Amino acid sequence: MFETRLATVGDAELIARHRRQMFVDAGQAEDAALQPMMENFIAWVRPRLADGSYVGWIVEVDGRVVGGAGMWMMDFPPHWMDAQPLRAYLLNFYVDPAFRGHGVAYRLLKLSVAEASGRGVKVVSLHASKFGRPIYERNGFEQSTEMMLRLEQEA
Repeated sequence: MFETRLATVGDAELIARHRRQMFVDAGQAEDAALQPMMENFIAWVRPRLADGSYVGWIVEVDGRVVGGAGMWMMDFPPHWMDAQPLRAYLLNFYVDPAFRGHGVAYRLLKLSVAEASGRGVKVVSLHASKFGRPIYERNGFEQSTEMMLRLEQEA
């Protein structure tokens, strides 16, 4: 029923639409405010899809796209958890609401973790929404000590 394929450079706009909808569905941003993010994201993801530093998966049912996910292979300073200068970062997990609860996100998570493992990566990280957190926790992900400071531009 579900068919999964690797994303191509031609999927950059689709991945950006999934990213936008992911933020909207999670209540993190208003849809109208996300156009600049989408434009910048498309420009960011295209070369990474081309060079393989962003690996994406698209899930389809009868030719209809119903979900997707991505993994960015980040240049990361050697760390006590992994001495190699590389970290896998999972992002853009999105499943069409009509197909949620059918194991699509689980399948995408397993694919991405297996890909990271196959590349010798020892640390996989992500930022989870409140909706996604349960599936990640069920699959061994733990909260970290990361903190964030958002610097606002003055008008």
